[in-house]
Amino acid sequence: MSQRAPRRGGATRTAPRDHARSAAPDGEGVIPVLARTVRQVEAAAQRGKVRPSQRTAYQVVALLVREERARVKADTTISESERTAMLTRLEGIATILAKTAARDTSLLELLTDGAVVSSAAIDLKNDLLRAAGREPEPEPTPVVSPTAPFASASPRGVVPKTVIARQLANPFLAPDFSALPAPKPRTNRLGGWELLSPLFRAFEYGGDATCMPLPEPTRAVHGIKGLELMHHQAQVVAAAAEGHRTFLLADEPGLGKTAQALLAADAAQAFPLLVVVPNVVKANWAREAELWTPRRTATVIHGDGDTVDGFADIVIVNYEILDRHVGWLGAHGFRGMIVDEAHFIKNKSSQRSQHVLEISERIRSKHARALFMALTGTPLINDIEDFKAIWQFLGWIDGTKPRHALMAALEETGLTPADHGFYAAARTSVINQGIVRRRKVDVASDIPARRVADLPVELDDEASRSIRAAEQELAARLVKRYDAALAARPVSVVVEGIDHDMVRKVAQWERKNATTATTGDNVFTVMRKIGQAKAGLAADYAAQLARNVGKVVFFAKHIDVMDIAEQTLAKRDIGYASIRGDQTPAVRKANIEAFLTDPEVSVVVCSLTAAGVGLNLQVASNVVLAELSWTSAEQTQAIDRVHRIGQTEPVTAWRIIAAQTIDPRLAQLIDDKAGLAARALDGSDEEVGSSADLQLEALMAMLTDALEARGFAG
Repeated sequence: MSQRAPRRGGATRTAPRDHARSAAPDGEGVIPVLARTVRQVEAAAQRGKVRPSQRTAYQVVALLVREERARVKADTTISESERTAMLTRLEGIATILAKTAARDTSLLELLTDGAVVSSAAIDLKNDLLRAAGREPEPEPTPVVSPTAPFASASPRGVVPKTVIARQLANPFLAPDFSALPAPKPRTNRLGGWELLSPLFRAFEYGGDATCMPLPEPTRAVHGIKGLELMHHQAQVVAAAAEGHRTFLLADEPGLGKTAQALLAADAAQAFPLLVVVPNVVKANWAREAELWTPRRTATVIHGDGDTVDGFADIVIVNYEILDRHVGWLGAHGFRGMIVDEAHFIKNKSSQRSQHVLEISERIRSKHARALFMALTGTPLINDIEDFKAIWQFLGWIDGTKPRHALMAALEETGLTPADHGFYAAARTSVINQGIVRRRKVDVASDIPARRVADLPVELDDEASRSIRAAEQELAARLVKRYDAALAARPVSVVVEGIDHDMVRKVAQWERKNATTATTGDNVFTVMRKIGQAKAGLAADYAAQLARNVGKVVFFAKHIDVMDIAEQTLAKRDIGYASIRGDQTPAVRKANIEAFLTDPEVSVVVCSLTAAGVGLNLQVASNVVLAELSWTSAEQTQAIDRVHRIGQTEPVTAWRIIAAQTIDPRLAQLIDDKAGLAARALDGSDEEVGSSADLQLEALMAMLTDALEARGFAG
């Protein structure tokens, strides 16, 4: 009678071999031990009773899963099929860890950077290793946290909990080396040359081409709400779809670089995608992602990242807080990285540049076909060595010499820096790596002669709280008067839902009495607070535009907003002139002349009422509207200071909108009044409604929203 083979021996024939057993045949194997232990913790979490001992077990399993994965990957004695099978089983254990943490989120604290590994955890770890047939190694130092790959050199480094949850759910982000190896140059005539300085000089010498060859788009590319890319935008997306993976996108402001970058990432399947931006445009990137890539989720990192969605497709972070997150961002598994206003990293010794370069190298080491895009409006012929860090971010150079792709292109020229024609050929070689530079005048047929582009900004916490409180106070006063009016209404009058006639009457009363009220905020004081809160952000954006394209016209309604803007520009070393209502004619004339003729004066800060008519400022083609007007005509008149006879470029007006305030609603009301034709700024100055009408509708909208929010109709 034959005997049944022992289970342990049978397992080695029916399943991929756990290589730990070959070293210690008396043991059970690491993976089965971990699987059994994690199931026990999972069962406790399902019952809602995770005891301290099980919390310790959870932490130890996470430690050992990571260690075992590293050991299996490095083991050269096992076959590729065995390695794949073992990594798959470890991934299954990690998935159970993630599901368990989802039931009891306090378990995530055991995996945070700097989490204490107790002596009990070390003892349990050794016990599990012995059960697996492996003698524990001595512990000369405390056990490293399982989040070690996330560790940051910065003492402020953080790892958001949802990021840890994502890592546990998919812990084995295998490197993608599917691309063909970088081509080796067929010659080595440039091997002994120092090439970076000649490459920079090639751009200083100038040349005809400023843009790589771009393919013709084969189909229209759409966002939501009927949005469609313009031809010049669709060309970049087509290049990404054809396989190009590095872009220095240097189009002038107003040509839609954000939409191009997002849709290029979509065409390249470069998700998850990391986007590093200045703080002033962080909210705008989130908004643009919603418009152009609605199938992809976007999350914005604020502060320590407590609200970040670790599972999002698009992660947006500003330069100012990058130091806190550089550790986990480099290990998150991004397949693409976009750096907006990339000239911010021109100083390679700065912390922000070093963080950007570190993250890009870590992404590049894991994904050979990752997408890298640097966005900037700065002309390429100015201070070209400032682009050294950008070229390194894109992977064209390594800091001292060209990398493989650029070196192969230079070798293909057949020239050296000593040869005639090298500099023109080298310039073309660099441009073909992915430089895209178009001016408004180059694509004038694509864009309207005048257009308004909304730029949503997020206010800082203190200003946001103050404005929210003022808006809530105003809404509460409107609701109270509405309720009082309803109570005084004859019983015979019955209106289903919200009484919109009553809403209008209440709003009319508020507008009429707004300026005579002795206490409380009104619609005018609320709008003034919003203007004050976004003044610095608006001036920051004007400074960015000035550095990119030259002259900028800045409009504000209130003197204190102008004051804040001028202080901000002075801090940014941006030369400015000022046009106000209290100036003498001589001062006004001198300031206008300085803006028109002095190359050091980049911004003119204008009062809407004092400078909205009668000025010719067509030396600029970009306007910043820091505060919303009460009429579309006032807005149009301001833009007309730039869009006049003699203007040779399309004009863009950047309307700064404070997110999560009444600002977006007011902007929508202005646009609705003006109509679609006026929204496109086709040259019509026709007034559609008065300022009183717009104020009234803003109050009606605020009251209606408040009534709907409390679920009370009437």
